[in-house]
Amino acid sequence: MTDSLTVRDNRTGQEYDVPILDGTIKAADLGKIKTAEDTPGLAVYDPGFVNTASCRSSVTYIDGEKGILEYRGYPIEQLAEKSSFLEVAYLLIHGALPTKAEYDAWVHEITYHTFVHENVKTFMQGFRYDAHPMGMLMASVGALSTFYPDAATSATPTTGTCRSCA
Repeated sequence: MTDSLTVRDNRTGQEYDVPILDGTIKAADLGKIKTAEDTPGLAVYDPGFVNTASCRSSVTYIDGEKGILEYRGYPIEQLAEKSSFLEVAYLLIHGALPTKAEYDAWVHEITYHTFVHENVKTFMQGFRYDAHPMGMLMASVGALSTFYPDAATSATPTTGTCRSCA
């Protein structure tokens, strides 16, 4: 038997069993509680988003009342004190902290991909002197795909490792 919450609607006298999963119920399940078939169901109102789970995450765990923030099961304090930015980025993407060999390969891959083609500078110099920075940024990011057309297919499906870095 799964955990559930029994809700009795005092307006109609009808009872509803709402499943509980990981200490939560779905708002859509409460939406099934109606006074009549042709009326809208109950809606959940949570001002300030104080007791609403927005998603299920294997990446982040937050308990604000207890002051807990974890990434992939590691307390944020531990990551802040003992891990570098790139180690945490690897953890978030791959699900575990990297070994020394994985970290070295990751740093190489990230470093290699921080270089921007020299022609991007020429592209950006083509904007008017008073062009809005956001428009320049948007156009420049879009233009990057023309400098690196194989970027969409440069990762191997099994490892995610860049072929040009291997």
